[in-house]
Amino acid sequence: MSSDSQKRKGYVKTENVILLFFVALAVGFVGGVVFSAYRAVGNLPMGAADGGVNPMAAQQRAMIESLVAQTETDPTDVSAWTQLGHLYFDSGEPEKAIAAYERSLALDADRPDVWTDLGVMYRRGGDPRKAVETFDRVLAMEGDHEIALYNKGVVLMHDLNDLDGALSAWEQLLAANPDARTPSGDALRDIVAQIRRNPRTN
Repeated sequence: MSSDSQKRKGYVKTENVILLFFVALAVGFVGGVVFSAYRAVGNLPMGAADGGVNPMAAQQRAMIESLVAQTETDPTDVSAWTQLGHLYFDSGEPEKAIAAYERSLALDADRPDVWTDLGVMYRRGGDPRKAVETFDRVLAMEGDHEIALYNKGVVLMHDLNDLDGALSAWEQLLAANPDARTPSGDALRDIVAQIRRNPRTN
């Protein structure tokens, strides 16, 4: 997928975002959002409101079972491993998503978007340092990958308390796209300027 197809003009995102958490900063309430290059993780309940099985969740599980069978039949099927990672991502199973993405990337490592999704899963799985290392790997392949730059900043700021590192990542993003915005519509440059004026006290 090309860099141009990854993003909408003026936005640090593709069509799909994952709202992971919010954080209150000294400068005000700023949403901390980590993006996926591919996935659409919406409000997909695993059970219906009346206690029954949600049809979408049941379909998702059937697809997972089918892909697991496919990877057992052909362990070199890159697409099956990737799609399996996406489904585990969507179903909130980061450890399984990580395993699937790692198998996929072992077969074809030249896919920055898949590495980006793997980084998101490392963060979701409780390993923010590995998430940052993975985003850095994306950036070694594609230095202006906006989603990786944004994600790196979010993880550095909110998980690793590295404000300077986060600002550096976001300023690199702004150098590539001065009009970058968060999913809530805030201009990233304004957020960076606010933080520069009122840095968080440690």
